[in-house]
Amino acid sequence: MKEKLKILIELTKFRITSFVTVTTAFGFIAASGSVNMYIIPVLAGILLLACGSAALNHYQERHLDAMMSRTSNRPIPSKRISERNALFVSLLLIVSGSIILFFGAGELALALGLLNLIWYNAVYTLLKRKTPFAIIPGSLVGAIPPAVGWVAAGGYLFDPQIIIISFFFFIWQIPHFWLLLLIFDEDYKQAGLPTLTQIFEKKQLARITFVWVAATAVTGLLIPLFGLVKLVPVNLSLFFSGIFLTWNAFKLITET
Repeated sequence: MKEKLKILIELTKFRITSFVTVTTAFGFIAASGSVNMYIIPVLAGILLLACGSAALNHYQERHLDAMMSRTSNRPIPSKRISERNALFVSLLLIVSGSIILFFGAGELALALGLLNLIWYNAVYTLLKRKTPFAIIPGSLVGAIPPAVGWVAAGGYLFDPQIIIISFFFFIWQIPHFWLLLLIFDEDYKQAGLPTLTQIFEKKQLARITFVWVAATAVTGLLIPLFGLVKLVPVNLSLFFSGIFLTWNAFKLITET
């Protein structure tokens, strides 16, 4: 049982999908101004949907994963779960999450959740085989979950506050991926994926990443200072995220 749970956690990329749930909660609390019982089905639905999307991605990229040392021990290439069972688990999670979101958060929240799934599993997954810049449109995946929480709490989708919050999470995704690329560049090349190191030298990419991280950090710091978002906990979270990113940017530029 313990081994099966471990496989499920890996298959659903639980650490990443948990963060998706946190950013959804972030949007919900920003819109409602409080934590209440209505947040439970929203978070449950988005967690299941995100887990299903992650498991489906494992299935889609099983052959690529087998070529890279970083991913060769994932559940499918390591034969710890069959391709058929992995696909079944992913579809079960997606359907369950969709049902919970529909009844617990509403049609718009479900539509945004499914848009995120399609963007990740169809658009981004295909784009990253074609272009090293796929992460830029792919980062929309990180921007949508806060909006799901926002509309589920009754917020207006095009409210400037949620647009600012979503934009912060959008630009945060890009340097995160580029940092991974600096570490696992050879793995990506071995799998035949286009990488930015084919265009830029690693030192150049490190500097570009530093600039982007710094811009993200400044965004996180300026939002509270200019009062663009009204809720104090949200402002504090953005502010400390900015400090965290600044520290990581400093480490990157000094170690590369």
